[in-house]
Amino acid sequence: MTEDLKSLGEQIEHALAKHMPHQSDIAQPMLDAMRYAVLGGGKRLRPMMVCASCQAFGGQVTQALPVACAFEFIHAYSLIHDDLPAMDDDALRHGKAATHVAFGEANAILAGDSLHSLAFQAVVDAQDITDGAKLRIIGLLSKAAGWPGMSGGQCLDIEAEGTSLSLAELEALHQAKTGALIRAALESGALCAGTDPSSREFARLGTFGDKIGLAFQVVDDVLDITQDSATLGKPADSDTVNDKNTFPRLMGLEAAKEKAHGLLEESLALLEEASIATPLMITLAKKSVQRSF
Repeated sequence: MTEDLKSLGEQIEHALAKHMPHQSDIAQPMLDAMRYAVLGGGKRLRPMMVCASCQAFGGQVTQALPVACAFEFIHAYSLIHDDLPAMDDDALRHGKAATHVAFGEANAILAGDSLHSLAFQAVVDAQDITDGAKLRIIGLLSKAAGWPGMSGGQCLDIEAEGTSLSLAELEALHQAKTGALIRAALESGALCAGTDPSSREFARLGTFGDKIGLAFQVVDDVLDITQDSATLGKPADSDTVNDKNTFPRLMGLEAAKEKAHGLLEESLALLEEASIATPLMITLAKKSVQRSF
């Protein structure tokens, strides 16, 4: 399975490079910033989930690659903007200078804006999925990235700095900020394969996405206080510096670890219930949570 993940990762990297613009007579610095942000590293979890879900529902990885790229473009744009001084004010990403440090704030903002629109263009231009599936995927992606999802969650995260949220409020925050895009990636992969969105299996997949997305964020919170910057590739302990609400802060470190593992077990059970417990789906679920504490 390690080889399967490696092969999938290579296909995704190739597709990302293919979809990225190279030259512009009017905006070369912005294009350079876009390529720097997207091609400079990352776990590629969301595009892998698109492809793994498509495969689990009987489709081919090649069908899903343009949509997989779309989700990575949205994710990369969000990281560019999250790192800005007006947001989380982080100078390091993937072990190197954040995009606004390397290219200036204006070009970083514009690069994020352009990656956002490029994501939807990638879906529109996809050759091997139906127009109906494209329309549903665009709806999922826009909702997950916008005010009900990632952007709304980031807004709440900023507004909640210096305050104390309840566990239910913190879970709602991260279901929007982190989980919405993960759920939409999985659902979009299934749609690439022609899956009926009203089916029992599709509903189970969505619940799996909610749980594994929340588990992923719990682990991120744990790693922020247990790993150093060199290991993380971004500033360590930044949540504490920014006085953010986190699961270890609210529950305690050990309880947060237990919560992540509990969510993983529930997620794996959902894959079995939906008859999509493929080796690749199981491996990605485990890799989302079983990162070094």
